[in-house]
Amino acid sequence: MPRHSFLVLALASTLCACATTPTALQGQFSEMQPEQAVAQERPGDAVRWGGKIVGVHTEKLYTCFEIVSAPLDSSSRPRRVDSSNGRFLACRNGFYEPQVFAEGRELTISGHIDGYETRKIGDYDYRYPRVAADVVYLWPEYDEHDRYHHYDPFFYPYWGMGWGWYGRWW
Repeated sequence: MPRHSFLVLALASTLCACATTPTALQGQFSEMQPEQAVAQERPGDAVRWGGKIVGVHTEKLYTCFEIVSAPLDSSSRPRRVDSSNGRFLACRNGFYEPQVFAEGRELTISGHIDGYETRKIGDYDYRYPRVAADVVYLWPEYDEHDRYHHYDPFFYPYWGMGWGWYGRWW
């Protein structure tokens, strides 16, 4: 195999390993955020929004999620930021287990704005855009240990001497 073919194959493999948007969440969507949707009142717009769940309301035929919106990263996962693009409601037919779709879990939805609803947050009347969700995507929980630490078989904490190289092979 020529050397340049191997390089192209290696580069393609590396690029495939990069984070991509899950197939169910792919498509063309409005760039509008929930707070803008309330101000502009544009029912029918296709949106892909995400954030953290703050409440799950089950009804006889459908489940609604109350979500504090966050900007999405390149894979459409909500970013961990200390700000919000507003709140929104996302409703979908069927039952979604509130213990699985628990408060604080990250969720991304895609669908169409089908109206607006005013609910109380404390004593404040808050106007939510409501989305008829086609896709409800629950993200796996982060393992904080895996996120900030890595395993390197050549280094280990040698107590009392800081980090050092451990040269045993077996």
